[in-house]
Amino acid sequence: MEKKNIDWGNLSFGYIVTDKRYVSNYKDGAWDEGVLTDDANVVLNECAGVLQYAQTVFEGLKAYTTEDGHIVTFRPDLNAERLEQSAKRLEMPVFPKERFVDAVTQVVRANAAYVPPYGTGATLYIRPYMFGTNPVIGVKPADEYQFRMFCTPVGPYFKGGVKPITICVSDFDRAAPHGTGHIKAGLNYAMSMHAIMEAHRNGFDENMYLDAATRTKVEETGGANFLFVTKDNKVVTPKSGSILPSITRRSLIYVAKEYLGLEVEEREVFFDEVKDFAECGLCGTAAVISPVGRIVDHGNEICMPSGMEKMGPVTQKLYDTLTGIQMGRIEAPEGWIHVVE
Repeated sequence: MEKKNIDWGNLSFGYIVTDKRYVSNYKDGAWDEGVLTDDANVVLNECAGVLQYAQTVFEGLKAYTTEDGHIVTFRPDLNAERLEQSAKRLEMPVFPKERFVDAVTQVVRANAAYVPPYGTGATLYIRPYMFGTNPVIGVKPADEYQFRMFCTPVGPYFKGGVKPITICVSDFDRAAPHGTGHIKAGLNYAMSMHAIMEAHRNGFDENMYLDAATRTKVEETGGANFLFVTKDNKVVTPKSGSILPSITRRSLIYVAKEYLGLEVEEREVFFDEVKDFAECGLCGTAAVISPVGRIVDHGNEICMPSGMEKMGPVTQKLYDTLTGIQMGRIEAPEGWIHVVE
């Protein structure tokens, strides 16, 4: 398929309407067969469950053009599994894993002209989501739902290359113990918007959230997991029941162990330890890894020994290896790469 006439090298991380999106409706206890549609608009009753009680969950993944010219996606089965866990937590019906992966294939294939060419730094971002559609005025789960999936070509999350960011320890709590922090629900992101805007107004790029119970342990940011490297090159990631299980983080842990031979610890990370780490990064779908150079806790600064000017050496190896796997330059573990065409 001939590619669209898009300036791939100057794309922002934003929304561009593409040709097709996938829609399936849940009614009377079952999902319909689902269709691809040209219509990018969603029409809802004014009393729809999603509008009244925020009953919505979503995912995010990417499609890439590999070095040998194939269009692929990265571990879509894990996105399907995470969406399933999110749906169950909000008393929503599960969209079957096999159908989720098939929908990814259909959407990417139908919009192949929008998949950026290899080497441009751009990718096709895919957004699956599900929401309650029927009128709900009493506080209860909806009876009817819609599952949708669209895609949009996006540029690198950081224009001009990856630069170390400055983050602050937030006064706000991201998630309560036994709450919804471990699922990808829209409500989690809505409550984080004031906190991130406050951080931006104070000159910071992101927030570091601590655990709500004791405010002594590192959790995550509004949209990414933390990854630390010790001075003896051990990779450490925070473990908590209220952290969203990042697919990128899980993949980086595997890469650290199996490809780079590094020791990895998934454990509680106390904020008092952060000053002793050599490197710090934020990991997620959009940027893969964002290096953190400086962490500010109410005026007290922690400057990471590696990462003030550029990505630290271990973080860089992790980034290069994972992106190499995604782009087909490095052989992937079995099942990680889903070939669309």
